[in-house]
Amino acid sequence: MQFASKSFRFHTRTGRALVLTAVLAIAGIAPAFAGDVVVICNLGVKLAPADLKDVFIGEKVFAGTVRLVPADNTALQAGFLDKVMKLDAGKYTSIWTKKSFRDGANPPPVKANDSEVIAFVKATVGACGYVASEPAGVAVIAKF
Repeated sequence: MQFASKSFRFHTRTGRALVLTAVLAIAGIAPAFAGDVVVICNLGVKLAPADLKDVFIGEKVFAGTVRLVPADNTALQAGFLDKVMKLDAGKYTSIWTKKSFRDGANPPPVKANDSEVIAFVKATVGACGYVASEPAGVAVIAKF
């Protein structure tokens, strides 16, 4: 995509995403992360909302005797990082990169949308994730 000046080009998805978010805000349309973020877990998981940041950065790995398995949702990740984690995407990635090298830990698996997260949480003991609305058959930990 080129504009009037050849020196002004968008080469990254990040730049295009920022422009799209700005255009939507000017038009009065809320960006994707403006909605609710509902953190859900498998029915066997008991967590306090204050524990969520530690769960998703790999610092809290057990809830009682249940091993926690967090999962990210590509469709809501920006809102989750902003509202719940109070981090930007770069910082979140940096935390997991360091943890991978230092501790050999793997970052949460990434699911494409709410339905994949819900299916994963229901099928996996200890799983936690985040979606846009409260589904049935899971434990709702918090709503942001």
